[in-house]
Amino acid sequence: MFGIPGKQAVTLTDRATAQIVKLMEKDGHSGLRIGIKKGGCAGMEYTMEYVADQDPNDEVVEQDGARVMIAPMAQMFLFGTQIDYETSLLESGFRFNNPNVADACGCGESIKFKDVDALSAERATGS
Repeated sequence: MFGIPGKQAVTLTDRATAQIVKLMEKDGHSGLRIGIKKGGCAGMEYTMEYVADQDPNDEVVEQDGARVMIAPMAQMFLFGTQIDYETSLLESGFRFNNPNVADACGCGESIKFKDVDALSAERATGS
């Protein structure tokens, strides 16, 4: 929807790909849908859910057996994002390295995106 021909909306690291494949195989899910919603101290939060069926308006990214669907309302905000999966002594989870984020809360659970007009201008100029 907001993509550039020949370029995936998001990229997955090898660790993220492996974790998504593992989650898909666990209960026979067809993929993982990523979206955004209002919430958190910075204003927006990422959402992730298992999906059985693809929405025709989803942007689909497939990489080495992993399938990520990007919800229509999130596509503009996630374009150019690298998704990683990190494991530490205290926690593990997906990390979004998103160039469209202007600010994040201290705990890292919520984000604030750059102005929508600025994002549109960046896409138009290719920067």
